[in-house]
Amino acid sequence: MSEANPIVECVPNFSEGADSRKVEAIVSAMRVDGVHLLDWSLDPDHNRSVVTIAGPPSAVIESAVRGAGKAAELIDLTVQQGVHPRIGAADVIPFVPISGIKLDQCALLARQAGMEIWRRFGVPVYFYEAAASRPDRSNLEDVRKGQFEGLRDVVRKDSSRRPDVGGPTLHATAGASAVGARKFLVAYNIFLNTSDVAIARAIAKDIRASAGGLKGVKALGVLVHGRAQLTMNITDFEVTPISRVHARVTALAARHKTALAEGEIIGLVPNAACEHNSDWMGQLGHFDPATKILERRLENPLPWPNGAR
Repeated sequence: MSEANPIVECVPNFSEGADSRKVEAIVSAMRVDGVHLLDWSLDPDHNRSVVTIAGPPSAVIESAVRGAGKAAELIDLTVQQGVHPRIGAADVIPFVPISGIKLDQCALLARQAGMEIWRRFGVPVYFYEAAASRPDRSNLEDVRKGQFEGLRDVVRKDSSRRPDVGGPTLHATAGASAVGARKFLVAYNIFLNTSDVAIARAIAKDIRASAGGLKGVKALGVLVHGRAQLTMNITDFEVTPISRVHARVTALAARHKTALAEGEIIGLVPNAACEHNSDWMGQLGHFDPATKILERRLENPLPWPNGAR
């Protein structure tokens, strides 16, 4: 694809993973001519859904903004709970360069989308990573510190935590959205053969970049259906291949007298990140290359759902 026909990806994360009707309505609202639906999934354990779309920049912006608006209509964070950190109904909306477009251009798209989300729906916005307007908002973890409940209270007292667009307070039920631009991120989870979540948290602390671990790795230890899980975002698989993450987790698990069970990829993974015949790919459950590898899904996108609520 040439620069005359740029393709951008967007991966909105919504704070609803239990009610399939709501998620289907959100995804359906995102249907815009020219935009391909590549993946959408519900995670009831984390109470979160992830949608992946791709297409021309202006159409993708419109699709993402519509999704944020429908999420604000259907998701009430005052009654929503989940183990995954969140500050908004449409929690994070990252724009990712695919072809014919650069990261700094995606940052401009993020700024446009953020302004529209506030203008149309009254949901304030924080800009993060490559779209950040302040250095202290480059890291999503810093933006989401305190989650919805904590941020809702602190913005009333601390002007430094107020949104970049809109506000100064959060939307009463939809919170705020973090809109950004980043490189391709691989969302990778590993279950451990233990119910001791303290082990998962200890391993997460050892491997996450912010604690001096592996570069470009964000990690949390959580309990899912009574099993300890490492939930990770690998933000630069070229610098830190997934096989290196897997090897490090394997060694740390052994140190804690446990082992790895199965792994899972949330959303899509680019072919360049796949290491065929590797240990980590061998432990993936239900991994279908035709539906999970980005390049293949671009050639054969999903049909849009017709959900309405």
